[in-house]
Amino acid sequence: MLLPLLPLLRAAGCRRPAAPASAAAAWLRGAAHRGFSAACRRRAALPAAAGAQQVTSFQGVAVRSLCASSPHEHPEHGRLVYKGNLAKAVLGVRFFSYSTSIFNLFMMPYIMLKTGIGFESLLIQAAFYGLIGFFTFVTPVTLHVLTKGYVIRLYYKDEMDTYTAITYNAILAEKATVFHQKDVKIPDITKMFTTFYAKTKSMLVNPTLFPNPQDYNHLMGYDKSFYFNLEEEKEAGEKK
Repeated sequence: MLLPLLPLLRAAGCRRPAAPASAAAAWLRGAAHRGFSAACRRRAALPAAAGAQQVTSFQGVAVRSLCASSPHEHPEHGRLVYKGNLAKAVLGVRFFSYSTSIFNLFMMPYIMLKTGIGFESLLIQAAFYGLIGFFTFVTPVTLHVLTKGYVIRLYYKDEMDTYTAITYNAILAEKATVFHQKDVKIPDITKMFTTFYAKTKSMLVNPTLFPNPQDYNHLMGYDKSFYFNLEEEKEAGEKK
């Protein structure tokens, strides 16, 4: 009875281990496929990360270059030794004065037509024109005279011993005045809007705004040695 079944049993025994072997092979193929996909993803992500790093480094370099460069650096003028703290205030006041003057000029014909001042007596017309003219012309001219010598920046060239003073001109543009240290003259009487004269032009600076006090002393000539001849002074006193 059992003899005919022996071949079947042998065939079944031979086929039983095949299932685990085929499952192991399938698992190995799946793991290899997953590993290959992950490796591909990592390789694809490397250029993107490198590109992002390059963009970030470029942005950092650009920001550092912008922070390092200053709009007030002028190598042709020399080293910046002074910067006035009222430059924006002076510019704003003068710009406002010019704006109101232009507005008055445009509004004057309209006011004359609406109020009928042009048909009034000469005294009223003179008073009106005088008032408008004062705010239109006198105020801007006065502000220009008072602030034209205000130094907004001062540069110094060591090798030539020259200074370049930056001020505002009549049209609110920056004006450069170059002078030598020997051209600096200190007024005998202290003046409100004059610290020193550069040749014949008055200049106004604040001594406390010099980062290095030695720069101010050299500008004013305080670092020079003073020599007094007592005999000459005595003779001059006797002659008087």
